[in-house]
Amino acid sequence: MVHVSSDDGKGKKGTRRMIIDATAGAIAGCVARVITGPLDVIKIRFQVQLEPIMGAPIDPGKRSKYTGFGQAMTTIVREEGLQGLWRGTVPGLLLTVPYTAVQFVALQQVRQAAAAYGLTANPGSAPLISLASGALAGAAATVASYPFDLLRTTLAAQGEPQVYRNMWDAARGIVSQRGPMGLYSGLGVTLMEIMPYAALQFGLYDALNAMVNEARLRHQRDMADAAKAAAAGPRGANPISRHHQPRQHESSSAPCEVSTRYPDPSASSSSSLSVLQASRLQAFACGLLAGLLAKLATHPLDVAKKRYQVAGLQRSLRYGARVEAGFVMRSLCQSLAYIYRTEGLMGLWKGSVPSIVKAAPSAAITFAAYDAVLAWLLVMSGEQQKQLQQQQNGKQPQSK
Repeated sequence: MVHVSSDDGKGKKGTRRMIIDATAGAIAGCVARVITGPLDVIKIRFQVQLEPIMGAPIDPGKRSKYTGFGQAMTTIVREEGLQGLWRGTVPGLLLTVPYTAVQFVALQQVRQAAAAYGLTANPGSAPLISLASGALAGAAATVASYPFDLLRTTLAAQGEPQVYRNMWDAARGIVSQRGPMGLYSGLGVTLMEIMPYAALQFGLYDALNAMVNEARLRHQRDMADAAKAAAAGPRGANPISRHHQPRQHESSSAPCEVSTRYPDPSASSSSSLSVLQASRLQAFACGLLAGLLAKLATHPLDVAKKRYQVAGLQRSLRYGARVEAGFVMRSLCQSLAYIYRTEGLMGLWKGSVPSIVKAAPSAAITFAAYDAVLAWLLVMSGEQQKQLQQQQNGKQPQSK
C-alpha cells in the first residue's frame, strides 16, 4: 500500500478544487454566451461599421447600414434569417469554455496566493487584491482563448454573402493571408482592454457584494436591538407580561434546539430556499451592475480591438467601407485618435447600447450560474459534506 502524505492530500484537494472551479466557470460562461449571442452579433456589426451613425451625410453611398439597436436586429433577421443573430456561436462557445474556466481558476489561485502571503490580513488591501486578481485572471484567460475570439468576431462581422463558411474555413483563410500569428492579431490591444475590464468587473462585484452584506448585517443588528428593546420595555410593568415572558423568551431563543429534537422538514427547507434565493439574487444584481459599469468604461478599447481583428476582411460593400489591412500597423493611441477624428466622439462608443445590454445580463448570468453550479459541484464532490452534516446536527460549521 502506498502511503500518501498530507502534502499530497492537500495537492489532490487543490487540484480537485481547480477542476471544480474550471467546470463551474465553463458551464456558466456557455449559458451566458448562448442567451446573449444576438446582442454580441449586433454589437460587432456596429463596432466594425466605419460610417458615422449620428449625423451621417445624406450621400447614400456613405450612409451607415445600421442606425439603431432595433433597426439592426430587424435588418439582420430580414437579410440573413434568424440564425444570423447567432453568427459565430460555435467559436464563441469554444472561446467561452477556456476563457471562463481559466479566468475563474486563475482568480481563485491568485486570491489563495495573496492569502498565503498574508496580503489579505489588512482589510484596506481587499479592493486592490480584487482589482489585481481580476486583471491577472482576465489576461490569462485571454491568452488561452484568443484565436476563438478572433474567429468569432470574423464570422459575426462578415454578413452576406459569407466570406468564410465556418470556423475552420475562417482559420485557414486567416492563416493563409497573415500566417499563424494572424490568429493572434490584436492580442496586445485586447490585453490592454481586458485587464482593466476584468479588474473593474471583479473588483466592483466584490465591492458591491461587501456593501450588500454590510447593509444586511447592519439591518439584522438594528432589528435585533429593536426586538430587545421591545422585549425589555414592558418588563415589570404588567404582571401578566412578566408571567408570560419566560415562555416567550424560551420560544424565541431556542429555535435550533427545538428543531433539532423535533425537525420540521418543511420549515427547514423553506428557510434554506429563502436564503439560497437571496444569495442568487444578490449575485445576479451585483454581477449586473459590475458588468454594466466595467463595459461602459472600457468600450472604446473594445471598438479598437474589433477593428484590429477584422482588418482586411473582404466583406460585401453593402455593409459599408471595409477596415483596411493597414489598420493593424497603427498603435492603440493612433487607432483611437483616428476613430475620433474620422467618426467623432460617438465613434469610440459604437455598439455601446447592445454592448451594455449584453454585458450587464451576461455578467449577471455568469456570476449567478457560477455560484449555483459551484455550490452543486462542491456538494456532489463531498467538499461540503462535513458542513452539511454539522448544519443538520444543529451546529455551526467551523470557519477555516
